[in-house]
Amino acid sequence: MQEGQRIVTEIQSAKNLVRAYQTDLEHASADTAEAALASYLTPDTFWRGMHPFHERTGPADIAQAFWTPLKNALTSLQRREDIFFAGLNEVDGFSGVWVASMGHFMGLFDAPFCGIRPTRRIAMVRYAEFCKVENGKITEQAMFVDLLHLMAQTDQYPLPGMTGAMLIQPGPRTHDGLLHRTQPDGEAEGRKTLALIGAMGQSIKDASTGQALAPEEELAQHWHDDMLWWGPAGIGATHHIKRYIEQHQRPFRTKLSNRRFNGHLARIGEGNYGGFFGWPNLTLHVSGDYLGLPATDMDADMRVVDIYRRAGDKLAENWIFIDILHFLNQQGRDILGDLKSQAG
Repeated sequence: MQEGQRIVTEIQSAKNLVRAYQTDLEHASADTAEAALASYLTPDTFWRGMHPFHERTGPADIAQAFWTPLKNALTSLQRREDIFFAGLNEVDGFSGVWVASMGHFMGLFDAPFCGIRPTRRIAMVRYAEFCKVENGKITEQAMFVDLLHLMAQTDQYPLPGMTGAMLIQPGPRTHDGLLHRTQPDGEAEGRKTLALIGAMGQSIKDASTGQALAPEEELAQHWHDDMLWWGPAGIGATHHIKRYIEQHQRPFRTKLSNRRFNGHLARIGEGNYGGFFGWPNLTLHVSGDYLGLPATDMDADMRVVDIYRRAGDKLAENWIFIDILHFLNQQGRDILGDLKSQAG
């Protein structure tokens, strides 16, 4: 088998495995989630979850920390997927295979979850999940869920302000984000997407060293003017370059200083889609009032997922997940602890 065909086959096999894992896990109950995980994960699969879940090892630990509580809280849980793609990991020299999935978990919010009070109504939990596949098993995972977004849906949003819009976020405008099957030129086009993401990231690094262009000129190099930036609750979504600058970039760059980039663990692309996550991606000094909260004059980490859609030679859409609860917790602000104490 030629090398190119071997890679295509390996990536498609990883996709098939992850889709089977998703299906069986969705059909599992809270009590059988661990067994469903054990069919696809190794005994020592390493799992990374946002605050308050953090790092877990093996199906039992992962189920107990996340899946069983989630399934107990949101009955009739569905995975409503908007984006699915896979590729070789640029971080390790295009060696390991990772699969990315993004969308919402939807269910009837019937029991508390992480101290968030139930509503008995439909709730949507934004998620982004990365799975590393080796020898027919999932060996690493990252699960980012937006708990602040869930709080906002249930009238329990704890922060004083948001610069962008808070809404249930749609998938790609082009409705072509589910790359379940092998894509024509998927890897080659994915490399183009990754190169564009990398060039955009370099422009951000240049800005942090004082080599930047004016904000609009900087963004226009890599983004369509009518870009859509689907930010996390706490920041919110925004549309068009000028509003992105106003509603995200300027507050981020002027209120957070001494940015240190810590790298990514996985960075993959397929076709027009690409994305990455880090653990953590960034360390920043909270030197100004941010997220509507006063400055703490402290350093804090940001664990971040970015998922992108490329249109031609520029980026068109970007879905962002930031572990804001962890970012705040490092500064002594225990949002979930406060929520639980209020509930008595």
